[in-house]
Amino acid sequence: MPFLPVHPHEVKNKIDFVLVTGDAYVDHPSFGAAVMARVLESRGYSVAIIAQPDWKTTAEFTRFGVPRLAFLVTGGNIDSMVNHYTVALHKRKTDAYSPAGKVGLRPNRATIVYCNKIREAYKEVPIIIGGLEASLRRMAHYDYWENTVRRSILLDSAADLLVYGMAERQIIEIAEALESGLAVSDLVFITGTVFKTKDITVSHQPICLPAFSAVKDASARAKKEYARSFMLQYANADHLSARPLAENYGNTWVIQNPPAAPLTVSELDRVYALPYMRDYHPMYEKDGGVPAIEEVRFSITASRGCFGGCNFCALNFHQGRMVQARSHKSIITEATKFTHDPAFKGYIHDVGGPTANFRKPPCNRTAACKRQCLTPKPCPNLQCDHAEYLALLKALRAIPKVKKVFIRSGIRFDYVLHDPNGDIFLRELCEHHISGRLKVAPEHVSDKVLSCMGKPAFDTYKRFTERFSAANKKEQFIVPYLMSSHPGCNLDDAIALAEYLQSINAQPEAVQDFYPTPGTLSTCMYYTGLDPRTGKRIFVPKSQREKTTQRALMQYRLPANYDIVKNALIRAGRKDLIGHDPKALLRPRKGKGKR
Repeated sequence: MPFLPVHPHEVKNKIDFVLVTGDAYVDHPSFGAAVMARVLESRGYSVAIIAQPDWKTTAEFTRFGVPRLAFLVTGGNIDSMVNHYTVALHKRKTDAYSPAGKVGLRPNRATIVYCNKIREAYKEVPIIIGGLEASLRRMAHYDYWENTVRRSILLDSAADLLVYGMAERQIIEIAEALESGLAVSDLVFITGTVFKTKDITVSHQPICLPAFSAVKDASARAKKEYARSFMLQYANADHLSARPLAENYGNTWVIQNPPAAPLTVSELDRVYALPYMRDYHPMYEKDGGVPAIEEVRFSITASRGCFGGCNFCALNFHQGRMVQARSHKSIITEATKFTHDPAFKGYIHDVGGPTANFRKPPCNRTAACKRQCLTPKPCPNLQCDHAEYLALLKALRAIPKVKKVFIRSGIRFDYVLHDPNGDIFLRELCEHHISGRLKVAPEHVSDKVLSCMGKPAFDTYKRFTERFSAANKKEQFIVPYLMSSHPGCNLDDAIALAEYLQSINAQPEAVQDFYPTPGTLSTCMYYTGLDPRTGKRIFVPKSQREKTTQRALMQYRLPANYDIVKNALIRAGRKDLIGHDPKALLRPRKGKGKR
């Protein structure tokens, strides 16, 4: 099966859908644009790809003329603003989703810019937006890069319909509705979509969110309303119980239909069995290819969804809490294909998903549940069992020409502890599926901060490290992912984290600062200064000084951070951590420039 057309000379008839993406064209199931295109193709629709078009004119958007059914637009696998800027708002120097890692091949707010160019060229053509960038901006949202609340991306893009979440089910329903002759303005009934209307009565009993006018300014009252709006959205993210949500913009309403139901095992298997080329388009050979393919070329997406409940993660809003797993047969078939690739060296780089050891729903619930599964303590109904995942990994190891099967997706260590047979999983993990280091994410040591993060108490992580050491018969160790500057984290908390790092003789090579991206509960905390779950005020480290200090404390041994750390310790009344005591973070300087 060839790549999908990217040039007009590759098509003979009018194209059904033209898909515009901010990424280079990589025909691999890890790329959302490729999945949408192949799903549509499997139902008999023709799709052409316009990848990273020049957005300064309309010329490239008219390459295939007016599609028979609609334009589909996505900013790409990663939010274009996150793709372009670090949390410190410095421009990134590379873009793994562009040929040769080159920057500047997509605009800021790519989804909006692409749609506006299409609308400039074609006034009446249906435009449907999706992907992470659109999904997480579907209602009014705080925008970190402008430090303001922006309205729904559906309005700024001038698109007709927004698809949120994992969109295979929605895109087929949309295609069939358009094929039947329905106008795009009539598509107000599809789950997992957002539409705009002047008549709110087209939606059945929606929950009215605070109007955009009530949340758009930076007043204390508006921030309180913003937090209330967020929690209404957060509480309606489960397909089993969610109601429509309506947000008013004067004479226009933006209405979010309930989430689409997750795919069944067989449906998910079919998505991953589609005839992907599993490579970047040959037009990028002259540039040396697209770097992002290297991380996923020999990796397997085994599941979707996550019930972990981390507040700084947007999965609740995008993929949802319901875990969907592929069958063993589907995964083994994909892995076996690797062995026929001349570039395969015998190593499967990952078998996982948002959380590698989540392979099934947390319990047997048939109705919606509002409580978290793992925090602050595991739910009594939580069912933990790694036996099925271990059987899958063992079967993959048995495939001829497979030398090693790695797990590089994150694992939830608290889930392992809750499994009565968790030690069996740990022994298998250490023996067969890591190479020297196991990366897990305790994120912090302060229980106050961990509560704001939606993570388990730090004692849980300590118990896991003990279990890991007991199970580990090799010279392997844990690498903890830790985060600075999360809402709720003050200077004392940051110092406590530095003390812990000193106690285990560790210093992170890189520090992860909290990044306030759309769609997360933590971002709501960052913007409002409130915990939206309780309405109580919390401390938020926002100034550059605060962020720099917290980051420096995690890397207190670096000479460049000496003065920053020293001043922070003095401000906090912790001069006891400056001296020759074995627990001290800093040694007194003996002379200028020396420690």
